[in-house]
Amino acid sequence: MFMSTAYAQAAGGTAGGGFDLVQLAPLVLIFVVFYFLLIRPQQKKAKDHRAMLGALRRGDRVVTGGGIIGTVSKVQGEEEAVVEIAEGVRVRVVRSTIQSVLGKPEAAPEKEKGEKEKGEKEKAEEQKK
Repeated sequence: MFMSTAYAQAAGGTAGGGFDLVQLAPLVLIFVVFYFLLIRPQQKKAKDHRAMLGALRRGDRVVTGGGIIGTVSKVQGEEEAVVEIAEGVRVRVVRSTIQSVLGKPEAAPEKEKGEKEKGEKEKAEEQKK
């Protein structure tokens, strides 16, 4: 009988359990942090991967999802590619399983070939003189 009765009271003196915007702020903050740290980088990585697959050409050295390294022999449509993994061994793979392109084939520019031939011709003419 020495204790008095305690009654529950609404926080901040508001009656009837009103909605407070401050209670929603941490949830919004968490969503914003997740968006910039998780969702946006994942979307950028997926976009880069789609662009890489779209630029896939014959002669590219690639790594598949299983870790097999090979050279693209032929691109068949939007979904498949033929990859040569050893001399005379070709496999068909789904393009989305290609994880990365290791290197592009290097074609000798025509300009450099022409310059070499001109240089050789000039040297031959000088030797004749």
